Amino acid sequence: MEEKTKNHHTNKHIRNSKSRTPLLHKPPPFHHVNTNPLLFPSSPHQNLNLFSTSIHSSYYYYYCCLYSQFHNTLPPPPLLPFHPPPPPLLPLPRPDQRFFSMSKPLSLSPVVERKQKKQVSEHNASSLNIKANRSTDAALVVAKRPDSGGQDGSVICLLANHFLVKFDPCQKIYHYNVDISPHPSKEIARMIKQKLVDTEGNSFCGCVPAFDGRQNIYSPVEFQEDKLEFFVNLPIQSCNTLTKFGGDLREKQPQKKVDKLFRVSMRLVSKFDGKKQRKEGESWAPLPQEYIHALDVILRENPTEKCSSIGRSFYSSSMGGSKEIGGGAVGLRGFFQSLRQTQQGLALNIDLSIAAFHESIGVIAYLQKRLEFLKDLSRNKGRELSLEERREVEKALKNVRVFVCHRETVQRYRVFGLTEDITESLWFQDRDGKQLRVMSYFKDHYGYEIQFKNLPCLQISRTRPCYLPMELCMICEGQKFLGRLSDDQTAKIMKMGCQRPNERKDTIYKVMAGPVGPSSGKQTREFNLEVSRDMTLLKGRVLQPPKLKLDRPRSLVESRALKGTRWALMSIGGSSDQKSTIPKFINELTQKCAHLGVFLSKNTTSTTFFEPSHILNNVPLLELKLKEIQRAASNNLQLIICVMERKHKGYGDLKRIAETRIGVVTQCCLYPNITKLNSQFVSNLALKINAKIGGTMNELYNSIPSHIPRLFRLDEPVIFMGADVTHPHPFDDCSPSVAAVVGSINWPEANRYVSRMRSQTHRQEIIQDLDVMVKELLEDFRKALNKLPNRIIFFRDGVSETQFKKVLQEELQSIKTACSNFHGYNPTITFAVVQKRHHTRLFRCDPVCHENIPPGTVVDTVITHPKEFDFYLCSHLGVKGTSRPTHYHILWDENEFTSDELQRLVYNLCYTFVRCTKPVSIVPPAYYAHLAAYRGRLYIERSSETSGGSMNPSCVSRVGPPKTIPLPKLSDNVKNLMFYC
Repeated sequence: MEEKTKNHHTNKHIRNSKSRTPLLHKPPPFHHVNTNPLLFPSSPHQNLNLFSTSIHSSYYYYYCCLYSQFHNTLPPPPLLPFHPPPPPLLPLPRPDQRFFSMSKPLSLSPVVERKQKKQVSEHNASSLNIKANRSTDAALVVAKRPDSGGQDGSVICLLANHFLVKFDPCQKIYHYNVDISPHPSKEIARMIKQKLVDTEGNSFCGCVPAFDGRQNIYSPVEFQEDKLEFFVNLPIQSCNTLTKFGGDLREKQPQKKVDKLFRVSMRLVSKFDGKKQRKEGESWAPLPQEYIHALDVILRENPTEKCSSIGRSFYSSSMGGSKEIGGGAVGLRGFFQSLRQTQQGLALNIDLSIAAFHESIGVIAYLQKRLEFLKDLSRNKGRELSLEERREVEKALKNVRVFVCHRETVQRYRVFGLTEDITESLWFQDRDGKQLRVMSYFKDHYGYEIQFKNLPCLQISRTRPCYLPMELCMICEGQKFLGRLSDDQTAKIMKMGCQRPNERKDTIYKVMAGPVGPSSGKQTREFNLEVSRDMTLLKGRVLQPPKLKLDRPRSLVESRALKGTRWALMSIGGSSDQKSTIPKFINELTQKCAHLGVFLSKNTTSTTFFEPSHILNNVPLLELKLKEIQRAASNNLQLIICVMERKHKGYGDLKRIAETRIGVVTQCCLYPNITKLNSQFVSNLALKINAKIGGTMNELYNSIPSHIPRLFRLDEPVIFMGADVTHPHPFDDCSPSVAAVVGSINWPEANRYVSRMRSQTHRQEIIQDLDVMVKELLEDFRKALNKLPNRIIFFRDGVSETQFKKVLQEELQSIKTACSNFHGYNPTITFAVVQKRHHTRLFRCDPVCHENIPPGTVVDTVITHPKEFDFYLCSHLGVKGTSRPTHYHILWDENEFTSDELQRLVYNLCYTFVRCTKPVSIVPPAYYAHLAAYRGRLYIERSSETSGGSMNPSCVSRVGPPKTIPLPKLSDNVKNLMFYC
């Protein structure tokens, strides 16, 4: 390396050099590196082909490089009818310009946008002025822990899947911005970085920097120069496969390599260390966020090189192999990794992760597996698609990446939709303006005759016609499954990840000790990091469960429920044998409901409405039948029990029509379940019916005020609220998000809730109409109790840690705005975030006991936030797999709870969920909000599908944010019931 540096010391491209005098007459030096991506992750050093001469020679060199890159062989026929752009010429310097200017300005963190009040149309000068007056100095501060932790409960020794990370805070980290042109994929970018490390060690001072695959490189030492530039010529594998008519691979030729030239520019943007910057008067300060982010990239470097990364998880077939789960999808095991600041210091959270991926097969074969109505497509090549089938095919393929197998190419294409015409009728315009027929083009240029001529082509451009025949496309490997998994697929995925605690713990230990683990690479040594191989040992506490009125022998009959409920039964589909079981089912259900205190009136049970299954495909007819059932009950119907032959997408239409048009709640069940007449199934059904018609089941024997006498009193009511936002599935850029807020309307029982739902801007997490919904809930509370609540306990679901401050700033203000609508009303507010989608797991220390942690296990030390008010609570009994505790993070607390008081309150509330007699895993207000938001999502999805929204061109190409579709208005008979349970 020293000899190479000596011979080629003039080959470094230096800009604003600190160590050399400016060159007055010499041209800008540069690097040209020939690399081989197959030598990965580390390949032998190769000699550099370096070139340095006058300006005119530089021009000639650029010309030779580009001509050899793009004209060494005749290019294959273009992908039709998309005209390929000309080769991306690199910028040439002017004769009077000594250095290239190619460094991008430093990207700053985006400014957090303020919430838009009400609808977008309501923005006016006054609201803008109000927002402008909110200075950053007045930003709210997240609540601090009120004490050293709770004391209630019996002590239990636990292990947490957090691994301590030791680091030297004096170790400087140098952050470089990387610009690679033309823009490569992450995989190619890492190959470029690895080759530069192998061949340009002196430029990096012999270190191995960490790369995030995008624009950031972190180094433990400063490079020789602040700005560097390299040219890398990579031979990249191209795809050259042939297919048989069914879409599966018949012959796969050896892959060839296509040389591609990349320009790599690096620029130092910052340097920092891990020393804490304490503010005056503070005893603790967090580590700099940029330092934590850099360490996170460093620890992810090794697993990223050896696994497929999706978000914060890594997947590899070496971790248990892939398993087909049907429908063109495969399940893959992997692990999750995240760096967190905890009370014990920096800790690495490692957990098992399971995900579904698209199977890498031909598009035709994929559709045969994915869609039941196309399973015989290979035997019926002349088949055409109906309008509904086209929608299903487009839904299955939209946003899936594919590559073509009829010619050599390294390109990957994203499917944006289907062509309106079938392949046989498609024409396109070539570069000369001549009209060509698609089928003739492929026969003339490739000698291939399209077999599935009655199928549409794939549209792979958002804005202009660009067609690919389905049979010539393959699904790219390593794509996370985009669609919604079926029940069978979900069951198989869950079975893959369903591991008992001891098995899951062993799997995590194997990851840490294995070759793909975060501490197995070179980066930990380069940056003086030490990752413990042992889980965190800590002490938790097990809270005592509350006593329920349900425990008393006669309490079932004493439950507060409506009596003499008028109801009807509607049968949709089913065989004659299945229909014959209905009388027995009615008898069992009425007895169980009577046992719970719900008396179903026998005046309407004698009439059962039998309808064919296709009624669920006809929305107007379904509405007509439901109105007919309502009229038969003299428009006084309270409940419709709907027995369906199988699960059907028309379920959403049934719910929407009944709850918004008819004004009656429904309870659906399946024939396969009622024929078995399992006692547990009938009991669960009765509990749901009880809740939907306004009854309550679970009630604390000792009221909530008796558990927390310091804060709560019987004559000072408290309202418990929950809020959640549900977003459309990935890559859906049209549908709005749905926000739901629920609030309790009884005290001190606090087990009956009403809900409010609103649609809002696409993927907007902040609840836009929160002030309006909270105001309506407070009005409902006042109607029920004749007074407003003295305290508001607000549980917010679905918020990530990066959104804490924004949610607190915006939504707390919305709650206070709602309260200001009532004269002189100023309740104390506690705002807590409920997180279920995290990867912290707790295990018993006892090596003999392999059971889950018991219900009531709470942890608020060691692995929690160093100063903020949070805790983990496992309130439910884990029967299958490994229990996941819920993480509660209190952002605002005007009620001044102690740790014991709030933990006891949350745990007791988990016993009041109306759908079961055992404690649930998350606090009921947040649970109800999630169910209500899902119901609103169901309304929108079915309305969009039945109106042909999936084929709407605006979903493919639009300008500006999509228009928000309002939710249908709930019937007055339903809106104050728990219809969403």
